[in-house]
Amino acid sequence: MFDNHDGPSVRRFAAVLALLSLTAFAVTAVMMYHAQHEQEIFAKLTEHLPKSDLEAARELSGELSLQGGLAVLLGLNVIGTAIALAWLVRGYLSSERTLEDVKVYSTDVLASMDAGVITTDRNGRMTSINPSGMQLVDCTEEHLGRTLESLGKRHALLAEIRDEVATYHHPIRDRDYTLDNQGFRQTLRAGCTLLRNRRGEEIGTVLHVRDVSEKELIEERLRRMERYMGLGSLAAGLQHEIKNPLSALSLHIQLLCERLEVTTKDAEVDELLDVLHTEVHRINDVLDGFRNYASTNQIGRTSVDVAILVERLVRLLRPQAEQQSVQLDVQLPVEMVGLIQGDSVGLEQVLLNLALNGMAAMTDGGKLTFRLSRQDDFVRIDVRDEGNGIPEEIRSRIFDPYFTTRSNGTGMGLALCDKIVRQHDGSIDFRVIESDASDADHSVQGTEFTVLLPMSQPA
Repeated sequence: MFDNHDGPSVRRFAAVLALLSLTAFAVTAVMMYHAQHEQEIFAKLTEHLPKSDLEAARELSGELSLQGGLAVLLGLNVIGTAIALAWLVRGYLSSERTLEDVKVYSTDVLASMDAGVITTDRNGRMTSINPSGMQLVDCTEEHLGRTLESLGKRHALLAEIRDEVATYHHPIRDRDYTLDNQGFRQTLRAGCTLLRNRRGEEIGTVLHVRDVSEKELIEERLRRMERYMGLGSLAAGLQHEIKNPLSALSLHIQLLCERLEVTTKDAEVDELLDVLHTEVHRINDVLDGFRNYASTNQIGRTSVDVAILVERLVRLLRPQAEQQSVQLDVQLPVEMVGLIQGDSVGLEQVLLNLALNGMAAMTDGGKLTFRLSRQDDFVRIDVRDEGNGIPEEIRSRIFDPYFTTRSNGTGMGLALCDKIVRQHDGSIDFRVIESDASDADHSVQGTEFTVLLPMSQPA
């Protein structure tokens, strides 16, 4: 767009023409001076000549009379010099405009990038930052001239990699660090290289920052899918190798209980048999949960109104909520948000698991909120509790199978929720609700799970 190939050639031509014109002007001026001097000398000589030689002297004077011609030549040289200088000025102005256009173009390119670009001088002070960089590292133009440490501890990695590059002179490609952005985990990927001028001298560093949160989320979901996809054959083997003998064991325990009930009334024996029966039942539940999680069967799809599912779930939970002093708050839109194509039983299980987890987190009571809305082409379901939140060190593992912090949990609830939602081509995520940063304790206010399900496309 701003590639001006004619600019350098025009400037060179104008410079050469100006040089030649100036040279010709100088030569002409010298010749005029000498011609004038010769005319003066000749005039003095002719004053002493006899009349018989005056005719020959006039002819010689005509041959020496070059002043008029030289004056014309001088005028032409002046005109040529003016034209050359005009071309030279034009080339200079064209170069200035091209340079300004290139600067504006470079600024527009940096402003259009979704990655942050930060430059620093040799002392680590920021000399420039594009709009995306300001947004990603949460700063303004007032930070220019300050060091990277002024960005705070959240972005301390940027100062670290700048110091490392400045010390060892080796570029750093990708370094990831995470931020807590309003309860959501944000992953930024940073790199740094040396900044050199045209002479190859080091004048600072260039840092680039990208938001790879979505990419990390996709990779995490792919890892979850790979995790349970490989469990299908294992689940089938466990069903055959463990559950079938377990069923026979359960049957014999029941027969043993019936016989001992007739022959003896030993309370200790009854207690031992009850423990055996309970543990066998628990193992069966674990195997069923594992089978459901590892199953790759396609779900049945029908038109489902999520608002009806929420209302039905609230009626089911109300007695237990009253016992735990939990208030159920249902926020449904006035107009219908839309239908989805899915398995109503599976979706009910997702909502039930999220609700039970929320109630379990509020041991001293609180409010459990169900919010239904529309987000673009998705139905959005928010389930929010007022519990103690999720510790940061385990947030990345809560969707893993068999991971639980509860003594009576199997760790399959959220894993099944994640699988069922993905089978519906949706997504599930969470954020920890925290108090305002002005609060001294920065206490946690609860957790909100968000489920997005694609709406049915009109026929």
